[in-house]
Amino acid sequence: MVVGPVAALGDGVTDYAVGDRVGVAWLRHTDGTCAYCRRGNENLCPNSLYTGWDADGGYAEYTTVPAAFAYRLLCAGIIGYRALLRASLPARGRLGLYGFGDSAHLVAQVALAQGATVHALTRGEASQRLALELGAASAGGAYDSPPEPLDSAILFAPVGDLVPVAMRALDRGGVLAVAGIHLTDIPPLNYEHEPSVLAVGKIAALGQQVLGLALQHASTNAFLRGLTVGSLVAGAVAAAGALLAVLFLPSQPAQLAQLTRPARPAHQPTQAAAQTAAATAD
Repeated sequence: MVVGPVAALGDGVTDYAVGDRVGVAWLRHTDGTCAYCRRGNENLCPNSLYTGWDADGGYAEYTTVPAAFAYRLLCAGIIGYRALLRASLPARGRLGLYGFGDSAHLVAQVALAQGATVHALTRGEASQRLALELGAASAGGAYDSPPEPLDSAILFAPVGDLVPVAMRALDRGGVLAVAGIHLTDIPPLNYEHEPSVLAVGKIAALGQQVLGLALQHASTNAFLRGLTVGSLVAGAVAAAGALLAVLFLPSQPAQLAQLTRPARPAHQPTQAAAQTAAATAD
């Protein structure tokens, strides 16, 4: 990365003025038209160009950069903020930061300003003191447990061993974002005991969405058409042999709307429910 004052401007550049202090990052060009650029993942662009690799870097007295790739905030802030977004921190949530360097200390201040409770988990005593000075609720060692379950966690330290440590610190439905550009090997995870990193969400609402899609695309997709004419859909986890879900669907598409109606009391079953129970018994 290169940081310095703007010495001159090209034609049409209006976002900067001569003398502005800007940074030149590693990524300096993308095509803007590929699938990755169009969906906001320009760092994956196959036609990307890089400072110091495809163009001269910062060891000269002057360097150039396309205006779209000159920044007032460089990697520590940008990567940290992106990691915070990926961690899906809820309003006034509990955030754990594993490692407390350049990115983490900026993220901590943003999260604190948004009303979050921040816990720093890092090996350096100086970093722990800085975290507390900035307003963190606690600061401990990287392998320590935070004083409360976390809604979100961000791993900045490039240590794969910390992945299961951070996962165990999450509350149910918590999200762990791994933010480092490099990471040592992640140890095997005990699937039975590790908490989920991403929760599925509201199962009933998701089921209604699937059935809605089935109705919408039934005319062009044989599988989805099958959902609307009477199917048994089951999912299973092979290793555990656990049945996840069984949906008994009505034989007519118009009857799907009944699935969204309030359920009747147990002592007043609908005719359709009685028929389903009888079919199950058979």
